[in-house]
Amino acid sequence: MSHSTAGTEPTQPPPEDDHAFFGQPRGLMTLSGLEVWERFSFLGMQAILVLFFADTVANGGMDMDPGTAASVSAAYGTLVYLVSVAGGWLADRILGSYRAVLYGGILIACGHYSMAVPTDAMTWVGLGLISAGTGLLKPNVASMVGKLYRTDDERRDAGFALYYMGINIGAFAGPLITGWLGEHVSWHWGFSAAAVGMTLGLIQYVAGRRHLAGRKHAAEFALAPDAMRRAVRLIIGGAVVVAVVATALALAGWLTMDRFVDVLTVISVIAPIVYFVVMFRSPRVTAEERGRLRPYIVLFLGSVVFNFILFQAYSTMMLLASTNARTEILGFTFPASWYASALGAFEVALAPVVAAVWARMGPRQPHASNKIAFGVILGGLSFLLMVLPTSGHADDTYRMAAWWIVGSYLLLGLGDILLETSGMSATTKLAPRAFASQTMALWFLSLALANGIQAQIVKLYGEVSNPAYFGVNGAIAVAAGVAMIAAAPWLKRTMHPVH
Repeated sequence: MSHSTAGTEPTQPPPEDDHAFFGQPRGLMTLSGLEVWERFSFLGMQAILVLFFADTVANGGMDMDPGTAASVSAAYGTLVYLVSVAGGWLADRILGSYRAVLYGGILIACGHYSMAVPTDAMTWVGLGLISAGTGLLKPNVASMVGKLYRTDDERRDAGFALYYMGINIGAFAGPLITGWLGEHVSWHWGFSAAAVGMTLGLIQYVAGRRHLAGRKHAAEFALAPDAMRRAVRLIIGGAVVVAVVATALALAGWLTMDRFVDVLTVISVIAPIVYFVVMFRSPRVTAEERGRLRPYIVLFLGSVVFNFILFQAYSTMMLLASTNARTEILGFTFPASWYASALGAFEVALAPVVAAVWARMGPRQPHASNKIAFGVILGGLSFLLMVLPTSGHADDTYRMAAWWIVGSYLLLGLGDILLETSGMSATTKLAPRAFASQTMALWFLSLALANGIQAQIVKLYGEVSNPAYFGVNGAIAVAAGVAMIAAAPWLKRTMHPVH
């Protein structure tokens, strides 16, 4: 295949790129580099967001009670991943993946700069921009990773593990910077650091664009010109109508924060159901592709259960760390938000180990469904571990050793590597060709549903005992993982030839 034509920019990377990055395609370095900075900004901000919501107005916070702070933080996560559906569709039909990721990154950066302004109004504007931008960026950058490999390329899972290691370098570094600035200077200085990080990510993404596969100025399944113009008008008009109606309802006192959270939860349940129905009924999906979507539903639900636990690393676990965990190790005192960096650190350290193990095992490695099931079980165990240090106290003034939360994050980090890398890789393999970017968005809808459920369940935090809260949620996750293992023979059969 020709890599360029006269007068045009090449749309495929040079042949020598194929093994240029630790045996992986060179484009993986560009996309991983983007994710380093995107996760630096996103998770750096999220590590301090719930603490900012819960802090007093005198300290620059928003003075929410802990349960509400955790619920609003989860609702923000729900919105981020719900918008990914539109991001996948826009990439497939209008923008193309490269431009969708670029425009999404620009919106994210603008959102973080908005949050750097110390007013409540700019905080909500910033969160809205970040939600829109992440919805454009996240499903499409993962799809671009998938385009670097053939479906039968055994390097694929190892490549996604390296890509996920890049994500977690950002997840490790972000809370260190934003957390220190947020707790020692001001929360809005922490948000400023996130803005700078996303700007750096955009610079390196544009600089490395020649190494990306499938980079086109047009969408892969572009709408006809008339249909595209109608779609753009509908999108703009719909956005304006939603904004006007939401503003009117808020001013009338009907659209309260609690109701907004509830609406997002309902949408997070309905959206994936509708999306699966659309794909199953689409005439552009072949019978073979439709058959592989059925086991994908099980993988989707496994992701929901695990990520319900994972996302609480940035909500209830942060609140627990700030009130009931010691913030010193070996005499060194640190901000409570730095606990979030432990999760990223473990994933940075473990991702190359997992990648090496899968590469060494080759075709003998566990089936993707079992990798996901093991991840779900580890997520549940991370919560069950927290039952021990939170039990047997007469009141809420106790301080557990830092190693308990660190140990919980170790289990959670390993589970995250097993589940997310295998889940994203399996998604790109199982995706119907006509819904490539949108099926990746469907994977992120599992994250929206996890956050939507979390937005309701975390309201119980502080209302029930901590051992009961962490114990029940952890036990449910372990049971779900065991059920997936029991279903492994059916999953292997129906996912064939995907391993």
